[in-house]
This record gives sequence, C-alpha cells and structure tokens, in this order.
Amino acid sequence: MTTYIEELQEAGDSTGGVIQTRVTGCPPGWGEPVFDKLHADLGKAILSINACKGFDVGSGFDGAAWRGSEHNDPFVRADDKVSTSSNHSGGIQGGISNGMPIEFRAAFKPVATIRKEQETVTNEGQAVQFSGSGRHDPCVVPRAVPIVEAMTALVLVDHFLRQKSSQR
Repeated sequence: MTTYIEELQEAGDSTGGVIQTRVTGCPPGWGEPVFDKLHADLGKAILSINACKGFDVGSGFDGAAWRGSEHNDPFVRADDKVSTSSNHSGGIQGGISNGMPIEFRAAFKPVATIRKEQETVTNEGQAVQFSGSGRHDPCVVPRAVPIVEAMTALVLVDHFLRQKSSQR
C-alpha cells in the first residue's frame, strides 16, 4: 500500500481506499428499531467525514445478491451464551446491536486536487488544462483511520448513554 501511494504521489495522482472497522464487546440491545438505528447513526457519522463516499454494514452491498436463507444469521446457544452462527448483519439486526462484533466498511474517494494535468473550463466556458499545486495527500485513508475510530466511539458512547438513561 505504501509503495503504491508513493508511486501515485510521484506521478502527481491520487487514490481512494476502504477502511474496514470491527468493534468487539458491544453488548446486545443498543439502538432503536426505527429512528435511532445503531447502523444508521454509524452511517451518518462515518459519511460525515470528508472524502467518505460509501458505507456498508456486515455483508453490505454484497449481501444484496444473496438469498435470505444464505444471509440470515441464525441464533445459537453455546457455552450458556446466545450468539449468531454467522455475522452477515455486522452485529446489528433491526437497528439494534446483537452482541456480535460490529463490522462495517467506509469507502473514501481519491483526493481531487492532483498535480497531473486535467481538463476543465474557465468561468467563461473556455476549455483549459489545469493541475493542482500545494501540499495534498495522494490518499486520505491513512489519516482517516483514527477519525473513523473516533466517530465510531462517539456513536457507541451516545448509544451507551441512551441505554443507561432508559434503564433508570
């Protein structure tokens, strides 16, 4: 990855990438079935990060091609604990955490300002060649990892506090 990004920087170009996140230890029951779904709140937070253009949970877009019989996460009991035999839902079912690891992916676009010449038009509509200048990262993904982690933590602590206040 590092070599690829360095080669792109040398060529004056950029690339995007995907950050995969896995949260363990989240108890079942966080979230709501309608307006405050856990995965919707995570999606809103992650998609609010600059350059983030996609978000999916569990099997995400891949699961759209599966049958329900393939995609369902059957509940099982093992060692006096209830869990699911798979985790296609990414730890969230019906907007509520189910105790399995929460898994999601966030897609980040390539940086638009690059040194490589590109075609554009002026305010008057004249075709011109343009190349960006200044310091621009060839890939935002390495810098975005702690931001994704922080946004995830903020959403989870919010849902923890909601759960705690509803138990009073």
